[in-house]
Amino acid sequence: MVRQDNGNDSCTTGSVPVAGGEEGSPDTAAMDRRLLGGILWTAGAKWLSQLFTWGSLIVITRFVSPADFGVVALAGVYLDIAKIIGQSGFGTAAITLRDLTESELKQINSVAVLSSIMMFSISCAAARPLGYFFHSPELPLVVTVMSVTMLTAGFQTIPYSLLQRQFRFKLLSVTQTITSLVQSICTLVLAYLGYRYWALVAGYVLGAVISAVVPVLCEPRAFNWPRIKAIHHALTFSWHVLVARLSWSFYNDSDQLIAGRMLGTAVLGQYGLAWNLATMPVEKVTSLVGQVTRPVFAARQTDYGELRRYLLRLTESLSVITFPMGIGLALTAHDGVPLIFGKAWIGAIVPLQILAFFGCAMSVSALLVPVLTALRDTRYVMMTNLAGAILMPTAFYLGSHWGAAGIATGWILAYPFILFALCRRVFRRIGLSGRAYVQALGPALSGVAAMAIAVLLVRYTALSGSTGWIPLVLEVMVGAASYAATLVIFHRNRLLTVVRWYRRIRAGERPSVGTR
Repeated sequence: MVRQDNGNDSCTTGSVPVAGGEEGSPDTAAMDRRLLGGILWTAGAKWLSQLFTWGSLIVITRFVSPADFGVVALAGVYLDIAKIIGQSGFGTAAITLRDLTESELKQINSVAVLSSIMMFSISCAAARPLGYFFHSPELPLVVTVMSVTMLTAGFQTIPYSLLQRQFRFKLLSVTQTITSLVQSICTLVLAYLGYRYWALVAGYVLGAVISAVVPVLCEPRAFNWPRIKAIHHALTFSWHVLVARLSWSFYNDSDQLIAGRMLGTAVLGQYGLAWNLATMPVEKVTSLVGQVTRPVFAARQTDYGELRRYLLRLTESLSVITFPMGIGLALTAHDGVPLIFGKAWIGAIVPLQILAFFGCAMSVSALLVPVLTALRDTRYVMMTNLAGAILMPTAFYLGSHWGAAGIATGWILAYPFILFALCRRVFRRIGLSGRAYVQALGPALSGVAAMAIAVLLVRYTALSGSTGWIPLVLEVMVGAASYAATLVIFHRNRLLTVVRWYRRIRAGERPSVGTR
């Protein structure tokens, strides 16, 4: 029996089975409240986790060298791909395929665990060849130890996905916050004691173990021996998701693979820091929305009007939050990186400035794949990502001849082709016009333009030749003030519309379908 979501995130068993089909479809207002509540809970957890991660990262860079970061980055690139293969998209199938029976869920759970065990064994066998390939004698043992996280991921996949399907975001958010706190403390202590890259490895493994324990305890799933014919439709869906995610992970991580192979671990460490700084804030925002919207989109997969409304509203909200983060990082990187991280990381400045612009594009594309997945159009996503797996590494390899900055440039030159393909498909499937989508981005685009002009004017007039913390803080304050002023002055009605929407959700009113 799958536990009922009764609004209480304790690990108690409900009496209503969900696996064999929903008892009824919640109305629009109820779904909106679940969406908003899930975003708020997940946002709180993401930003607390971000605070722990950024705080610990600033301290850790004083004790861990770029080369040590590079070793762990190489292992992480491989393990991200291996973990995707082990999980094989079964979690997405559990969320999206609403007609799965309890017996089918048990069989899929068994396949997920068996796949993870197989990938753990393969990783242990591949560890030494990886060390030879990347010319890193430290890498084999690091890969072997970090591969333990694949076992935890296998047991976690179905329980975690069912918790998402039941909208139990409070439980998942609290778990994530505790995990980030414990992981940060562990990494900090070991780094201070001089364990170098092993501090990063230990924090990574400990975080994975903690994040897996709670879903398994609160939504335990039994195991049935898999019968291929019985779960063929779920396996086909999962296969499309697997190939799509594997292709995406390959081209998403291929920049670091190429940087490590062509430029060495020291440059890879600097590039990795630039990537984390440029994408981490955006990724935290988009991942929290993606985590919540997957079950919401799946529940509304036949209502195109609702999908249009959610996509436009969330795109506008996401861009207003993430665009100033990305452009602000690009504007302040030259002064901020040496002050915060030290002169050893100056090589990360230019890649950071370039990748910050890509982070903006990544934020608005984060909702497109969940929409197509909810529509069960996973084959198109798979084919698009396969094309990306050819296009992006080619751009990174060519760019590597100009160093880390050239690899970063590959993102902003090649990724727009993938973004265009996804937009075109989504717009066709749900009947959305490109004009309406661009209008949703209007407030953020005009706000960051005003912010950039204000910061550059201040830097090259009042602060000309100044360095240190005071000019940096002043630039941040001027940029934030100009961005906020632009939204209030030129987009006040749009902001009030969003505020009224949120108020209607909290009041339980039913908004009109298709409205913005």
